[in-house]
Order: sequence, then C-alpha cells, then structure tokens
Amino acid sequence: CQGKEWLVGISLQQTDYGLRIFTAEPLDIEALAQIEPTFFREETFLGWDSKEERVRAEKQRCLGSIVLKRQPLISLTAEQKAQCLLEGIRQHGLSCLPWDAESEQWLQRWRCGAEWLPELGLPAVDNVSLLAELETWLLPHIDGFSRLDELKRLSLLTLLRNCLSWPQQQKLDELLPTHFTAPTGSRIALRYEAGRPPVLAVRIQEMFGQRETPAVANGKVSLQIELLSPAKRPLQITQDLVAFWQGAYNEVKKEGKGRYPKHYWPDDPLQAMPTKTVKRLM
Repeated sequence: CQGKEWLVGISLQQTDYGLRIFTAEPLDIEALAQIEPTFFREETFLGWDSKEERVRAEKQRCLGSIVLKRQPLISLTAEQKAQCLLEGIRQHGLSCLPWDAESEQWLQRWRCGAEWLPELGLPAVDNVSLLAELETWLLPHIDGFSRLDELKRLSLLTLLRNCLSWPQQQKLDELLPTHFTAPTGSRIALRYEAGRPPVLAVRIQEMFGQRETPAVANGKVSLQIELLSPAKRPLQITQDLVAFWQGAYNEVKKEGKGRYPKHYWPDDPLQAMPTKTVKRLM
C-alpha cells in the first residue's frame, strides 16, 4: 500500500507515538463514488478559520468528516465577510482589536463614568456588553474585511467615542479629564482604571503649596497621587495631600535631601513655591 493516496485501515493500534497501522488496503475514491454515491456530499463552508485568522469560504467535497476537495468561493458579499469576521472576534476576544493607550483610557474613563456619574446615563461597557453589541458599534466599519490583521486600520478611540452622544462625550471629558494641570503648569496624564481612583504620577516638587487633594467627577473621587522623586521614582502614595505634608513628608524630605541635594526640599511644603527645576535656577 506504500505510495497510495488513500488507505482503508483494517488492523490499527493507538500508541504513545500515534496511530500504528498493521493491515490496510488501498482505496480508489472515484471507484467508491461510482459504487456508493450516497457516501459523498457537496457542501458550502462559510465561517471563521481560527488557525489562519481569516474568513474561509469554499465548496467542499466530503466523505463523512473527511474533506476530499476544497474550492474557494470568490463571490462573498462584504456583509458575509464582516459577519464571519465578527464570529472570529468573538472567538478571540476583544484583545484582538487594535487597542492603544488612548482607546484603552477612553474605555476606562467610560467605565468609571458609568459608576461615578449615573446621571450621564452611560450604557454598560463591560467586555460582555461590547462583544454582544459588535453589530452595532463595529460591524459598520469593517466592510470588506476578512482577516484579523486588517483590523489595524481602525481607530478604536473614534469608534468608542461615537458610541456616546455628543453631550455625553463632552461631559465625560469635562468631569473625567485626561490630564491634570500641576501648580507649575505641567500638564500630566491621569491613569484611569474601573473600580479605582484615577492615578496622578507627579514629581513632589511640582505639588508644593497644593492644599487640597485634586478630585474628579464633580469632586466625588479624589485622585490617588503618586509623588515622585526628581528622578521620577515613587516616594509616596496618598489621597490626602494635607495629611501627607503634615506627617510623612518629613521622612521623605530627610531622604530626599540626601539623594537629591540639588533639588528644593522646604521645611513647610504648604507654604513653599512649586517648581520644576533645581534650587540654583529658582
């Protein structure tokens, strides 16, 4: 039977190394089709190929579960391709979409807004809801796409923003801003994560004189402030600046003066001038 394309196994054994065939006979597929045509069927396959990460559309000639012949279909509509691609996205999960820092942060701000600002009426935006609503927010923008790598053309930030009304977008930007302006004028990005207060990572010298802990969501949620050294290494985390200035700051100051002697370490940070530079340039 060596060199034959098709064999009928008669005596077989499953081993640790795979299936071992002891006895087999050659099979003439076309002769079998003449004798028993009911064993064969022609069908159309249209769906998602998870191995190749693309839409697969073909005519198949099958013998039981064995595909004997494949013939690609080239007459698919853009809608058929898009629906198959959505199936693939649901299989792979939202991580297969082209997320970047801006779209990730928009999604997190949306989730925070839904929790902290119920008056805005923001729709649910958990992963389950996003996957369930792909036809609404994603399908219109993948016309003609048939592969996962084609999704890189999309701007997720634009698509997600467009899920909200213009007034909702404006309110979200106003009440959950992307940046905080430090007393020195530095514009510093906030980090949002659903279920946690937004994080502001800022050098400690830029916050001198700040008497109130900054907050978002109409003052409902205080920022979690990561106070950094001049080298931007974490020194302290607080949601109560005044308590920090009046307490733990003294220990931070002692260590800071030793490590960063060129920088400003005032005895009274509540009365001190914020700065972005070293002492000699102040």
